[in-house]
Amino acid sequence: MTIACRKALQDDVEALYELIQGYAAKGIMLPRSREALSRNIDTFVVAQDGARLIGCGSLCRLGSDLVEIRSLGIVDGYKGQGVGSRLVDVLMAEAEAQGIPKVMALTLEASFFLKNGFNIVEKEIFPEKVWTDCVNCPKQHACDEIAVVRLTGIEPSAAEEKVSFAQI
Repeated sequence: MTIACRKALQDDVEALYELIQGYAAKGIMLPRSREALSRNIDTFVVAQDGARLIGCGSLCRLGSDLVEIRSLGIVDGYKGQGVGSRLVDVLMAEAEAQGIPKVMALTLEASFFLKNGFNIVEKEIFPEKVWTDCVNCPKQHACDEIAVVRLTGIEPSAAEEKVSFAQI
């Protein structure tokens, strides 16, 4: 198994759509339309095994000092093999390159994020999130997701000295 992570391309939209829809059908992830994926393709990274797309994740900017990891998913058969952690590493590097000090996620798999250096926090500390996706979520009034956060460890002013996303 040779897994490579890279920035998503327009050619990946259909595979991203299928992967995300599979999670959305189970109520695990919010659905994304093909149009939204195409429009926001530059926020996605993908993992590949050869030519096959096996995982994805994206960063959504919620403020000047906060981004969210979202749409993080791995195809069946590749879970538990470190693919998700590799995607998180790439997304954390991108947040650092953008000078963003805080990365958050809402998840049903808190243990995965804890293993990757995140800490559990109260959802209410992220009002930015509540006004973006949460208002459209069917679970809005009975949310079962756990909020996690991790600091990138850089000051926003140091971003210019970091590697750009295109170089990852």
